[in-house]
Amino acid sequence: MKKKITFLLMFVLSLSISSAQNTFRFGTSATPEGKTLLVDSKGLILDGKHIIPVMGEIHYSRVPESEWRREIRKMKAGGINIISTYIFWIHHEPEEGKWNWSGNHNLRRFVRICAEENVMLVLRLGPFCHGEVYQGGIPSWVHEKAGQNPKYKIRARTPGFLEDCTKLYNTIFAQVNGLLWKDGGPVVGVQIENECRGPWDYLESLKNIAVKAGFDVPFYTRTGWPALRGKEIFGQLLPLYGDYADGFWDRKLEDMPGSYADAFIMRDKRMSSAIATETFSKEELSEDSPSLSSKLSYPYFTCELGGGMMPAYHRRININGRELKPLVICKLGSGSNLPGYYMYHGGTNPYNPLHTMGETQASPGTNHNDLPHMTYDFQAPLGEVGQVFETPFHEGRFIHQMLTDWGSELLQMNVDSLSRHYARRGAFEFYNDYVRIKNESGTSHVTFKDYRTGGATIDWTTVEPFCKVDDLIYFIEIKGKKPQISVDGKAYTCKLNKQQKAGKLNVCVLSYEKAKTAYKIDGKLLYAKNGGILYKSDSCIVEEVWTKSPVIAATVTEVKKADAPRVVPMGRQAVAAQPVEEDFAKAAVYTINYDTSGMNNYDNLFLRINYRGDVARVYADGRLVADNFWNGKEMWVRMADLVGKKVELKILPLRKDAPVYFQKEQKAMIEATKGDYMLGLDSVEVIERHTLEFNDAF
Repeated sequence: MKKKITFLLMFVLSLSISSAQNTFRFGTSATPEGKTLLVDSKGLILDGKHIIPVMGEIHYSRVPESEWRREIRKMKAGGINIISTYIFWIHHEPEEGKWNWSGNHNLRRFVRICAEENVMLVLRLGPFCHGEVYQGGIPSWVHEKAGQNPKYKIRARTPGFLEDCTKLYNTIFAQVNGLLWKDGGPVVGVQIENECRGPWDYLESLKNIAVKAGFDVPFYTRTGWPALRGKEIFGQLLPLYGDYADGFWDRKLEDMPGSYADAFIMRDKRMSSAIATETFSKEELSEDSPSLSSKLSYPYFTCELGGGMMPAYHRRININGRELKPLVICKLGSGSNLPGYYMYHGGTNPYNPLHTMGETQASPGTNHNDLPHMTYDFQAPLGEVGQVFETPFHEGRFIHQMLTDWGSELLQMNVDSLSRHYARRGAFEFYNDYVRIKNESGTSHVTFKDYRTGGATIDWTTVEPFCKVDDLIYFIEIKGKKPQISVDGKAYTCKLNKQQKAGKLNVCVLSYEKAKTAYKIDGKLLYAKNGGILYKSDSCIVEEVWTKSPVIAATVTEVKKADAPRVVPMGRQAVAAQPVEEDFAKAAVYTINYDTSGMNNYDNLFLRINYRGDVARVYADGRLVADNFWNGKEMWVRMADLVGKKVELKILPLRKDAPVYFQKEQKAMIEATKGDYMLGLDSVEVIERHTLEFNDAF
């Protein structure tokens, strides 16, 4: 009897192990050409090989259509190989039955460009998206229906709402029909809903609607937060997770409140307790409940790693750029096999004459914070107008290139050792003790430990792996450490930027500054010469460089001084309320003029405005085109929106006693100002974007 029980137990265990190794069965996984994309409990399998891809978010409807291809190429240069994007319902159907799929809303063209640029795409379908959009992207007419009919409930499994969701999904599918992975297109996945607590049958209904509409894709996802109400059916939706360096949504006016610092430690918990804390309870953002423990068989993917962050009116977060690398280091060290960034590229909200298109406390839904009407820069690696935020762009790029060259090996390696600051996965060691604001002198890096390659063993390194070119391994220095590589028991001290032998291996350790110029393109390592970024264009490699214009200067004239600043009121959600249009009658007003005679293309010209105050707005012929909540950083404006129009800059003074959070550097600026408020315009510069053909290799 004992032998039978033992045999039965072994049989059950073997079934479990076999099941865990099998791939998930979602939609069609093969293209007409025979390429395959599958998902198993470790990660993604492309053409039979495990990979660790990198996903980055950009919102096509927040970026000019003419810029899509360029910006996608820049995202790829940063190491992004899967693009994710929200499809904001309110952007496409602001009035019931009146759809807009043209211009910046031309989803089909965006998807086609992704296909042409050979990048995969995940569509986040909604109906609710959030994205700091007015009402989370749900149109006002939907809210009106809910107000008129108590049986019509938004984000619920009620007939009327699901009928409207069916129309939404059907209409979206019509835009991407023929462009799914199974058609040879780029669409590999769709996300159902967003930050939804369920119940599960609501999410299941939406997935069924999506599948019936035609979304037959390799995988379907949901955000892994908050905890679901009711037990899910395993294997239907992949839960994807996230973490943020800080949060505009927090109610507190202090540095790094709550658990934001936990994003900077290694841990075996996937759920972040710092996302959307204004909406969800601690319990909903806690560890997965035992009834859902089967989700640990899901691969550990993320879709919202936030190295950047928007400033809300009441909370003016200033991202320094060093936050992104520690976030991804901690997630990789903790076992994650897909870094997904929100946002990787900023943008601008579409103009709406009836109401703001940004989140506001005064709206019927998603009304916890006041966000700018127009700007959605997010302090992302690529900003609102495509400007490069150098530190997160390059430090992220270094890791992404490492994942391209070593990701297949890393994915096979489990977490062998895990503590707050250190983790080991096989031959990869991850370390981080950097914490935003709390320990900014800390460091973050990944190094080799007992790594077999080229017939040798790399015992340890004090430098970070970057890429492989033929039999040459490139590393990047870790600042403050002597660059050394130990091979087969012998330590070699490396000269920076020089190829050398380390035992049997050919190695080269790049300085941090040299690495910022280095791009692996078509199997070669190329070096930018002008401080720009390199990417592949139609028929060549180009270097994109941003410089102050040597020929076009902005002339600024003050036409009205500011009146006494307003007393900042509290909004409906008990945080400071942003100014309304009438308040700008008290603003300082400046006209901006410039001479662009002889030019016929202004797409590569931008205004960079450095000011001090509360809120700044730029108007062109009286229409709002840009706004900014001051957090110590510059404001960017596309000159293509201004040329031939009367341009006015309005700045509201900032009261020293405003109930608004600022970081210590900005607080010092405010306190150093004489009087009761701060107001100043330091510079308005014309910045040019140049695209230079690149011909030289290292």
